[in-house]
Amino acid sequence: MILPIVAYGDAVLRKVCTDIPKDFPKLEELVANMYETMYNANGVGLAAPQIGLPIRLFVVDTTPFADDDDLSEEEQKSLKGFKKTFINAHITEETGTEWAFNEGCLSIPEVREDIMRKDTISITYVDEHFKEYTETFDGLLARVIQHEYDHIEGILFTDKVSSLKKRMLKGKLSGISKGKIDVEYRMRFPNVKKAR
Repeated sequence: MILPIVAYGDAVLRKVCTDIPKDFPKLEELVANMYETMYNANGVGLAAPQIGLPIRLFVVDTTPFADDDDLSEEEQKSLKGFKKTFINAHITEETGTEWAFNEGCLSIPEVREDIMRKDTISITYVDEHFKEYTETFDGLLARVIQHEYDHIEGILFTDKVSSLKKRMLKGKLSGISKGKIDVEYRMRFPNVKKAR
């Protein structure tokens, strides 16, 4: 089922999310709905707060990035078919050189900014079967995971821009929260009574 994506300005996007237990109700259905919602909006990642749930869960599928000709063959290969569910994730280390990449967010449509992030992360998490992992990712994979991880920490990519850029974006962000934007997927706006 395709769920409405929560727009910028909703308080749930600012919550530090909580870990979930193995017996979380209808987890399999929730994960399936999140993937369906993400694909419907042409996203490569979606975190639970973006569908209104303050829990430590996000999904990633970087396959669309694999066709980017600007990437090395090795990076394209690592992105193709990379589909993972991250539950109760905790980044334990961020290392390497910071680099800029133009990021966007399904909760903040039509806003894109160059964001600096470290190249390599180590992360612990469980999958949808509650199998535990500790893994290291780098490059674009690490960046997508960092972006979604920020969501479960109550952080948005627009928090990472300069104060000047923040001032420049203020009107646009306010408009998004009021639903003054055309999107091709379902959204729920904090300052509008119902999802559209």
